[in-house]
Amino acid sequence: MAKIVVIGGTGLIGTKVVAKLTEHGHEAIAASPNTGVNSLTGEGLAEVLAGADTVVDVSNSPSFAPADVLDFFTTSTRNLLEAEAAAGVTHHVALTIVGINRPQNIPYFAAKTAQEKMIRESAIDFSLVHATQFFEFVGSIADISTAGDVVTLPGALIQPIAAEDVATAVARTAAGDPVGDIEIAGPETFGMDEFARRALAFRGDPRTVVRDDTAPYYGARIEERTLIPVEGAQIFPTTLEEWLPLNPPRG
Repeated sequence: MAKIVVIGGTGLIGTKVVAKLTEHGHEAIAASPNTGVNSLTGEGLAEVLAGADTVVDVSNSPSFAPADVLDFFTTSTRNLLEAEAAAGVTHHVALTIVGINRPQNIPYFAAKTAQEKMIRESAIDFSLVHATQFFEFVGSIADISTAGDVVTLPGALIQPIAAEDVATAVARTAAGDPVGDIEIAGPETFGMDEFARRALAFRGDPRTVVRDDTAPYYGARIEERTLIPVEGAQIFPTTLEEWLPLNPPRG
């Protein structure tokens, strides 16, 4: 079985990926600043990548300020690719986002686009897993769009996915041969406002959700279909109705 190093392996997706790979007999190593591995500074990379076949990058920037997030993804990806080349890694897997190659002005997406470009231009074979928005972020989406007791969101379409299903897709990809680009999504399409409205109603949240198609999404206007997958995407089964009872809001 393969040695697979998971960068960001102690986070939301990373912990699940490590568990799934371990369950299937792989040597899965959780690498993060908490374990002495920092892709941004390069600390610990050479040591953890020794003998590795595959690297999975599910790390995320600690700051979402435009300059910070761009620096994080470009610097950490450069450090990873250089360390992987030196260690003889043959497969680089990165979790990225559906829609970043479509017209939009979201700084986070621009940073992920820069990351993807570096991966595509490296000599290491790669798999890019493009995921739709996670169910897990419905609360934060509502929170950043709240004024008083009103949540204002556009009706742009999303096809959200459970983090557990994302981890399944990433682990499956890491255990296989490089595939280039794939897209993954959940089974249902909602307007963004409807996504938040259903979740808040189920949780007994008293806020009112209002649709306004001029409202920003993470600081930028988006078109109706920017965030939904293309035909041929891998569709995972978990519905919002199934996910909500198992995932109360974090207090």
